[in-house]
Amino acid sequence: MERSKGIKNWTHADAKELYGVDYWGKGIFDISDKGELLIKLSNSDRENWISLYEIARGIKERGFSFPVLLRFSDMLRWRIEYINHAFQKKINEYKYKGGFRGVYPIKVNQQEQVIEEITHFGRPFHHGLEAGSKAELMIALAYIKDPKAMIICNGYKDSEFIDLALYGLKMGLNIFLVVERPGELSMILKRSRILKVEPQIGIRVKLSATVGGKWAESAGDHSVFGLTASQIVAIIDQLKQEEMLHILKLLHYHLGSQIPDIKDIRNAVSEASHYYIELVGEGAAMGYLDIGGGLAVDYDGSKTNFVSSRNYSVDEYCADIIEVIMETLDEKEIPHPIIVAEAGRAIVAYYSVLLFNILDVNRLTQVEKKQNPQTSDFAVCKNLVEVYNSISVKKLQENYHDAIHYRDEIRSLFLIGEVGIRERSEADQLFWKIIEKIYKLSKSLKYVPEEIQDLNRIMTDIYYGNFSLFQSMPDSWAIDQLFPIMPIHRLTERPLNPAIVADTTCDCDGKIDKFIDLYDIKRFLLLHKLKADQDYLVGVFLVGAYQETLGDLHNLFGDTHAVNISLDENGEVEYKKELIGDSVSDVLSYVEYTPKLILENIKQTAERAVKQKRITALERKTIMDAYEEGLAGYTYFES
Repeated sequence: MERSKGIKNWTHADAKELYGVDYWGKGIFDISDKGELLIKLSNSDRENWISLYEIARGIKERGFSFPVLLRFSDMLRWRIEYINHAFQKKINEYKYKGGFRGVYPIKVNQQEQVIEEITHFGRPFHHGLEAGSKAELMIALAYIKDPKAMIICNGYKDSEFIDLALYGLKMGLNIFLVVERPGELSMILKRSRILKVEPQIGIRVKLSATVGGKWAESAGDHSVFGLTASQIVAIIDQLKQEEMLHILKLLHYHLGSQIPDIKDIRNAVSEASHYYIELVGEGAAMGYLDIGGGLAVDYDGSKTNFVSSRNYSVDEYCADIIEVIMETLDEKEIPHPIIVAEAGRAIVAYYSVLLFNILDVNRLTQVEKKQNPQTSDFAVCKNLVEVYNSISVKKLQENYHDAIHYRDEIRSLFLIGEVGIRERSEADQLFWKIIEKIYKLSKSLKYVPEEIQDLNRIMTDIYYGNFSLFQSMPDSWAIDQLFPIMPIHRLTERPLNPAIVADTTCDCDGKIDKFIDLYDIKRFLLLHKLKADQDYLVGVFLVGAYQETLGDLHNLFGDTHAVNISLDENGEVEYKKELIGDSVSDVLSYVEYTPKLILENIKQTAERAVKQKRITALERKTIMDAYEEGLAGYTYFES
């Protein structure tokens, strides 16, 4: 098949620029000369670039259908080492007298293998866990073996929660109960006396410093959690009265999980440092300053203060925090505290990649008859034919207005029965051919009218992806979170189709129509034309934080298959911890149905049909086999 010169000249380097791989990929994603997306994996001895398309083929050959979630343990090790080394480097550089302790918030991704691997890879750094519920605390108690690693207990706490933490402290674990509301301290002290164990407590302060973007309400006067200055004074006085001020060792605050602007981070650390000075001045033991989460992920690679980015590096983040604390505390000759950071998103975002196949494409401009219509079989379409044939660069805006006018006129006639469905069909096709021609000619204009610029969005195709947005990318729907999205193969072919991506749910919100861009938000993604009998595979990246836990059962689409990918000792791909996704039977049981009872009810319907001579007994068996197979099958489309 002949291709134009422009298409022939398209290379993998062009694809890297188009999809921003070098910007959001952080040197761990690349594109091969074959046009396949690569990921850099490593073990203790070597590193290797692996094709995601080859991984996908290997998964399919092992009997898995798409969609599938790929989990990369190497990404967890890399991020834990990177963040801990960055803090230690700046501690040495600035001669900071305190230390650093990382604490992973379990809520960001509670999957068992995530916690297992974080505690394993974090052991050399005494990396701990943060728990915000009894269930999460049980996880922390089970997986933290290092007595130097911290377990931070945040959130609302009842007596059972407090008892679990105190028992852990009694067993030698380094547990801190953070007081977040006024009534908690009395309960902690009461339970500690009954259990005869002295607690370690912290205070969560409600800072006046705020941040911009989606997490603005996590801080400031109207934040849900934290204590005001007057409430902190009341706690200090209560501890003094109980002669227990020495158990107050930690000050904590939290701005949100994705803070894009370093200025907000500096302001918060500065305010918290002044609170820390005051607590030391009141006689509290202190020793720890917990700066919470907020280390952002640069989802779009723009390195700006946009909500899906960050305008600082990890090195700058560490340096600014240490610098502000030192400047504030040195003036008062206060010893430097151990800095505790609850980075979660920045550790696990890179861990997971969602792969799905495209099932079909809906093109608005698809014409079934003539490629370039000169006439029409219907008199009512005559004006649209004339508009099409008169389109010129000098009259694009006029042509556009005429097309809208005649299309709307025909639609009005259809509503009163004067135009039939075939005329309406011909008119729609003509209209979209006009729009397509106007759109192509507009590329040659120096100044493009705003309404014609908007054709970029109108002209998009709909690519139907085999996944559920609500299950696998809930933040895309709920808070307009942007994730890098791109095909993982055919990247030496120029993608020509502007598209949005719809999922398999029957919900108009089940679509992705905003995509990352270095300087803005794109309203479409360039994708390739589908090929017959070949899967077209698309990847969604940096989905390791929050997405698995927040996913819901919209339309009863369940968890996807998940496979852990790593390198073996020979540097070859190893498929481990293969988890089968939810079956139809699984998701029905989640919403309180009994699959056996459903099958029995269907069986009764089939038997009634046999008695009514609608089907034979043999057909009944075929039907029941199909229903049984359906209950056991994957909730997503299976080829």
